[in-house]
Amino acid sequence: MGKVTGFLEIDRKEATYADPQERLKHYREFTIPLPEKELKAQAARCMDCGIPYCHTGCPVNNIIPDWNNLVYEGDWKSALETLHSTNNFPEFTGRICPAPCEAACTLNIDDAPVNIKSIECAIVDRGWEEGWITPQITEEKTGKSVAVVGSGPAGLACAQQLARAGHNVTLFEKNDRMGGLLRYGIPDFKMEKHLINRRLVQMEAEGVEFRTSTEVGVTVSMESLQDNYDAVVMAGGAEKPRTLDIPGYEMAGVRLAMEFLTQQNKRNAGDDEMRAAPRGTISATGKHVIVIGGGDTGSDCVGTSNRQGAASVTQIEIMPKPPEKEDKTFSWPDWPLKLRTSSSHVEGCERDWAILTKRVVGTNGNVEGLECVRIEWVDGQMQEIAGSEFTLKADLILLAMGFVGPRRMGLVDQAEVELDARGNVAANVLDYGTSKPGVFACGDMRRGQSLVVWAIREGRQCARAVDLQLMGRSLLPR
Repeated sequence: MGKVTGFLEIDRKEATYADPQERLKHYREFTIPLPEKELKAQAARCMDCGIPYCHTGCPVNNIIPDWNNLVYEGDWKSALETLHSTNNFPEFTGRICPAPCEAACTLNIDDAPVNIKSIECAIVDRGWEEGWITPQITEEKTGKSVAVVGSGPAGLACAQQLARAGHNVTLFEKNDRMGGLLRYGIPDFKMEKHLINRRLVQMEAEGVEFRTSTEVGVTVSMESLQDNYDAVVMAGGAEKPRTLDIPGYEMAGVRLAMEFLTQQNKRNAGDDEMRAAPRGTISATGKHVIVIGGGDTGSDCVGTSNRQGAASVTQIEIMPKPPEKEDKTFSWPDWPLKLRTSSSHVEGCERDWAILTKRVVGTNGNVEGLECVRIEWVDGQMQEIAGSEFTLKADLILLAMGFVGPRRMGLVDQAEVELDARGNVAANVLDYGTSKPGVFACGDMRRGQSLVVWAIREGRQCARAVDLQLMGRSLLPR
């Protein structure tokens, strides 16, 4: 497996990025892939480590050592087949997954894990370039019909697997284009949308029917789906945002991150401003922007604000600053808590931690600043530090504090399914069945806000569960 002396003589090398000042001029991807020779060398570093902990780190259970070895040997087509055996959309995960597989890699003990993410992305990109990725059309139909609600990564994976099992699948999406969070939540500079479009062409050829601008629970009732389909899969996202309940929150310059990101993606897709921003334009141009929330969505707001020409961008977080380096004796092979600096942060951003917001200040409804206080955490409890109050200059405040579960109004209320203690649709990971017979749930709607790779895993597993219930057996992989 790999080269016998692989990591002993070959250092980890990562893909590079275009210069920040150059990439800020556009919204295209800016990663510069490694050449084939270098990719094969990086794959050679994946030696026979005995216990491949990368498997435990990867939610979709990618067979990582196998396709690394195939790349090292130059058998790219077999590597693609191995990669696709566990992951429907490796071009998505190869770009936007934080790579928990690399955190779990045995070589990460020495801070030099195998460059799994770059190799994964290179395999599938080459597959498209060579024409190896084609529709997998099932010759025999089962006669069963399934409605999948939500076209994010969970819904896409579930729909594709069910279509390949021979079922008649209809995929419902409330937005005007398919893709869910992938389409409107991920900036184009992280993942261009033609990557979704070509998968949709593949899925349509495989028999999936798409219905956009159709919100189940609003334009179509959940009852009608249950009456007209043999099974219904709830694969919507955890779209209910965590909001900021402080004085001044109602001002026009305080906006949700997803509104901001969606508008820019719509503009990039060619939509006019009325279609991109039906509730009013959110622009960072020439403004002092405060991003509240230190996660990936906050980072995406930073990158988008800088591309729009913000005067300044500051990102604040209520939690304390993570350590620069994790203690491997406690964390490995699990995902570690440590300071992470994204490409968007490098492009220009002030960051601060352990900050509690107190009040939005402004004149005539226009935001002018954000009053804050520094805090400390004592025995897990937040305490304000006396005399540490300060005000940040702000014209636009973007809320990127995460999500608290699925929206109740519409689909969830009409489905009348039981919810768990966190407000998510209750379903286990064995059969993905809800409290309503014939209704299943997967992805963020079931597990809460999570990673794209977890959504793909749940969509695949849910498809098998549906197939098993409809047919009494299933050949779909779990």
